[in-house]
Amino acid sequence: MTEVRRKSSDKIGNGFCPDKNMRRTFHLIHMKLRLFIIVALLGLLAGCSPLVPATQNPIPTPYPPGYLPTVIALTVDAANVAATQAAITIFPTGSPTNIPEPTLTPTPKATFTATTIPGHEPASIQILSPGPMSKVVSPIILKMNIVSGESQKTQIDLYAEDGSLLSRIVKKVPLSGDGVFQQIKIPFEIRAAAEVARITISTTDKSGRTQALNSVRVLLLSSGGNEITPPGNPSEPVGVFSPTLKDSASGGVLNVRGDVWPFNLNPVFFELIGPDGKSLGLRILTIDQLNPQLFQTTIPYKVSGPTLARLTIRQDDDRMNGLFYVYSQEIMLNP
Repeated sequence: MTEVRRKSSDKIGNGFCPDKNMRRTFHLIHMKLRLFIIVALLGLLAGCSPLVPATQNPIPTPYPPGYLPTVIALTVDAANVAATQAAITIFPTGSPTNIPEPTLTPTPKATFTATTIPGHEPASIQILSPGPMSKVVSPIILKMNIVSGESQKTQIDLYAEDGSLLSRIVKKVPLSGDGVFQQIKIPFEIRAAAEVARITISTTDKSGRTQALNSVRVLLLSSGGNEITPPGNPSEPVGVFSPTLKDSASGGVLNVRGDVWPFNLNPVFFELIGPDGKSLGLRILTIDQLNPQLFQTTIPYKVSGPTLARLTIRQDDDRMNGLFYVYSQEIMLNP
């Protein structure tokens, strides 16, 4: 039986039949290899086992699980900031600072204070806008406060420098002792780029006589924008102390006393005008200065019976033809 087994095992190893000593050697090697593997596994298990008893808390880790990517990102950002600051320190650049943009500080403009002339009444025609020598384009926006004449007829004329009429507007303005505010558009056309002109506003009484007239010079522009100046004084340039509105005259001579603030050095005309528009008496006073000045004069007249005349005090324009200003008041003339 033993011999039969040996022969059957001789076929192992493709016909190789090791002896007894060799088999024993292989067996020892096999055992040592298994022992080495077992020791290695025990070492790995020992390395993976905790070093502290299970009853104690494990050693805390520096960052909680899942926080490591955040730590890396923060570290990179900090490094970038530090590098940027270092670069700025080493290589100063001329990058613009936050310089505020220039702001438009409003330039103080001339303001108008309505200061009346002592002893003078407010003007019957107050030109509020445009002021003297304003630069205007078409249409002119005329603003005024006006005490209408007895006819309630107000006429607005625009004269060119040569005296020609550029525009005329006639408007009815209701009666009011304190005046009525009016805003009127004055269209015009000029050939030149700019031209001096005069705006004249006048009112009339029931007889068609000029009751009040006031003017302002402007600079007409064919293009561009308006440059409006402040208005002039709101008071009447003429103050009549005598005669008053209730006085009457007789004997063929009217005594007139008052003061005037002339617009120019042209003479000042004192005239008595009858209901039919005819002149009943005239006196001309010369002017030698532009400052306010007193006057005292007489106007001879001739009437056949009591006549309600209109005392007018006027001054012409010194640059172009036509009237610049008229003040008037009624007075009863007796023979």
